[in-house]
Amino acid sequence: MQQMQQQLLELQKQMEFMKTRHDEEIKGLKEQLKVETVTEEQAQISELDALLAQMQEIAGEPEPEKTPEQTTFRFKGLGLQALNPEISVSGDMLGSYTNQAHVRRRTDFTVRSFELNFQSYLDPFSKFKATVPIDDAGEIEVEEAYFTRFNVLDNFNLTFGKFRQQFGVINRWHGDALDQVSYPLPITMIFGDNGLYQPGIALDWFLPEWGAAAQELNLQITRSENESLYDGETQGNPSLLFHYKNFRDLSHSTYFELGLSGLFGWNDRWQVNGASEYDALGTQVLGADFTYVWEPIDRAMYRNIEWRSEIFAFNRDILAPDGSGRDSLSGWGAFSYIHSKIDRNLYLGIRGDYFAPDTKDYAGLYANAPITPLAYASSNPYRWQVAPYITWWQSEFVRFHLEYDYADGRGMEGPGHVFFFQVVFAAGPHKHERY
Repeated sequence: MQQMQQQLLELQKQMEFMKTRHDEEIKGLKEQLKVETVTEEQAQISELDALLAQMQEIAGEPEPEKTPEQTTFRFKGLGLQALNPEISVSGDMLGSYTNQAHVRRRTDFTVRSFELNFQSYLDPFSKFKATVPIDDAGEIEVEEAYFTRFNVLDNFNLTFGKFRQQFGVINRWHGDALDQVSYPLPITMIFGDNGLYQPGIALDWFLPEWGAAAQELNLQITRSENESLYDGETQGNPSLLFHYKNFRDLSHSTYFELGLSGLFGWNDRWQVNGASEYDALGTQVLGADFTYVWEPIDRAMYRNIEWRSEIFAFNRDILAPDGSGRDSLSGWGAFSYIHSKIDRNLYLGIRGDYFAPDTKDYAGLYANAPITPLAYASSNPYRWQVAPYITWWQSEFVRFHLEYDYADGRGMEGPGHVFFFQVVFAAGPHKHERY
């Protein structure tokens, strides 16, 4: 018992010693942490003082503060620099080599367009944007110039002016912002080389969410001035366009977008046997589009996959130029492309196009009543094209693009091989805007 009591006393002494030592260590750590915190705060204050001193040196000596009796209020006017619109310039330079029967010019290099872009917030409620391309021949055209009034009503925006129309997705983009060199075959065959853009008014309505999907409806009423579809419109009848978009996130890394489009207009003047006849007949174009994008959050700068497709169908009622009476042209087309970011600045992709116009015996026989490329005289004409490409973004201001296009088909043109080298640059606050 005495030995056990002696051992207990010794253990008690050791525990008291360890407790005292532990308290001293805790106290020392607290004092050290307090000193380090004070030192870090002093360093931050010193750094801020140095930055303030540098800013004052750049700005110049501050004026001495005036007493209330010395203060004089003057009208200094508006900040005129803030009222200036933001101006950007983009250039699209294109070199090509063509190998196709009946094409004599094999090589070419052209400045396809210089584009002047203007935009400015006019007030907290509205914004102005304009795009003015200048082509290689020096011709100037206002591609877009429109004014947008935000939140006219809850979830409603109104746009007035001339704008690229929201038929599908790609038609809305500017040419220098395309993922490929040119617009897909269905767009150029139906709407013309530069797509569909007309002056008018547009209403954008952000619909209530449908489950996990965001919805948007675009309604546009425009003057019918597209030469491919409305060359015979003389009564001033507008064209009407709608586009519905459904967007949803499938996961943190993927999203899916579905769209439906419709365009409706009229033509009333026709060339029949060399004379003008008048009869108001309708033109309709319908379309659907979808987009799938995979872009992992932790690797978005280095990896992604984007797949986009659109399909078009048209019907145009006409007076036949050979005098046979009313007739109609119908056909369809589609395109699909997929590209992937394989490195931070490098993309690989491939696009496939298809277009099938109508068959009419009188197509091409009447020069003053052209109906091509919506119809050809050959039986069941069609044309397809495949275009692999590689794009290197040197920076957000400059990109280089290599593309090979091979096209073939029946009853339209012969097979053709075209190699493209494209350089696109942008200067100013807005780089390669798609719209």
